[in-house]
Amino acid sequence: MSQHRQNIIDCDRCPRLRDYTRTVAIEKRAAFRDQEYWGRPVPPFGHFDAQLILVGLAPAAHGANRTGRMFTGDRSGEWLYRALFRAGFANQAQSLHLHDGLELKNAFVTAAARCAPPDNKPLPIELERCSSFLHTEMKLLTQAKVYVCLGKIAYDALWKTLLVYFGDLPERPRRIAFKHGGEFALPDGRIVLLSYHPSQQNTFTGRLTEPMFDAIFTRAREILSEF
Repeated sequence: MSQHRQNIIDCDRCPRLRDYTRTVAIEKRAAFRDQEYWGRPVPPFGHFDAQLILVGLAPAAHGANRTGRMFTGDRSGEWLYRALFRAGFANQAQSLHLHDGLELKNAFVTAAARCAPPDNKPLPIELERCSSFLHTEMKLLTQAKVYVCLGKIAYDALWKTLLVYFGDLPERPRRIAFKHGGEFALPDGRIVLLSYHPSQQNTFTGRLTEPMFDAIFTRAREILSEF
């Protein structure tokens, strides 16, 4: 598992993304000019025996690309970890930097892409190159019971990954259209939940509210209590 994390950190499959992450780490944002940026692919966060698996889009240029931890140091992370804390999946609501004391409880956070992309838009080929990391994690996460997809790109990435392993299931599950609050069961009883991504584009406009986001993790908690 430590080797998996290191393989992600060392990845250089996407020159455009690696150039971008390095450039951002050098130029920095004025508010963080005194900080040393991570500037590399970002590994997942959490324990591999977790039952709740969250799949996001990609590290933010001045968030995880700066701090080196998924959903840490940006507004999306503030929303996510507040919600996880309220639902009992994190020990605190804040996610500021690698050494802020944040610990996940029975949860694991990963993403479709591991490098910060320009304009938060990884190219299809870049998502494809990164997909092997998600494939590996699905094999390592043997206790997974609930998958939460934060946005449609995350949903697409998880679906393609799960298709790789449907040979071990009695039948192929039916994919539903993406919508906030969407839910369906895999043939082996695992559940997939769909949520809008807690990006500023969604939270500033009111498309995603905190009660809406909390409902996703309340539902995840309910499902896990039934296993």
